[in-house]
This record gives sequence, C-alpha cells and structure tokens, in this order.
Amino acid sequence: MAGHVSPKRVYYTIFGSLMVLTAITVAVAFINLGALNFPVALGIAIVKATLVILFFMHLKYSSRLTKLVCGSAFFFLIVLFGLTMSDYLSRGWFTAPGGTTAAGTRVTIEPPAEAPPGAPAEGAEPSTPAQPVP
Repeated sequence: MAGHVSPKRVYYTIFGSLMVLTAITVAVAFINLGALNFPVALGIAIVKATLVILFFMHLKYSSRLTKLVCGSAFFFLIVLFGLTMSDYLSRGWFTAPGGTTAAGTRVTIEPPAEAPPGAPAEGAEPSTPAQPVP
C-alpha cells in the first residue's frame, strides 16, 4: 500500500481549517448581512470545496491532464450557473399588456369601457318583456 502524498500534518491542518470554516458558515448564517448573505456563504463554500479538491482528492499532485479535466468541468459549471442566473434575473423584464410581470400570466380582453346611456347594465334584466319570436 502506498503512503500519503503529503505528511499527515497537512491533512490535519486542512481538516482543522475546514472545521473552522464550517463554524464561520454557521456563525454568518445568524448574522443579517442583507444582500451579502448569499455571496459570503458562497465564498466560504468555494474555499472549502477548493481545499477538499486540492488536498483530499489529491488534485494538487495530479497530472496536468487531470487538472485540465477538473478545470474544464468548473468552466462549464460556471457557464451553466451564468445561463441560469441570466434567466432568473431577467424574468421581471417582460411586462404583459395587462401590466403584470409574472411569468405564465394569461392576458384577457377588457370589457367595453362604458355602456351607452339608457342601456341596461351588464347582467341586469331588461325593463320590457321580450317579444316572442314567431
């Protein structure tokens, strides 16, 4: 069985830093940072994932081909996130003729603005009885 690529001290240090970053993630979750909540949590998650990939998955000591495959996978992941966010952030740009920006709304035709004077109101009974049709 082959030995470790790095000394065990490195693995213990990385494990300790992952635990500290996890505690920071939990602490930040209880602090209201406004619009920065998501970016801070995502930044901490990216740092943790990078440490795991580099040291526990041994990418740091792998061949250039393995690094290229991992880098291209992250490139396409970023492209997919970019396409998803462009769709999500642009959903409020369309305004339907009825004035709504919600997705999947049904546009209806408005009834006439006003009935002519003397005409019965919509849904009202006519004042004179209807003539029988011969």
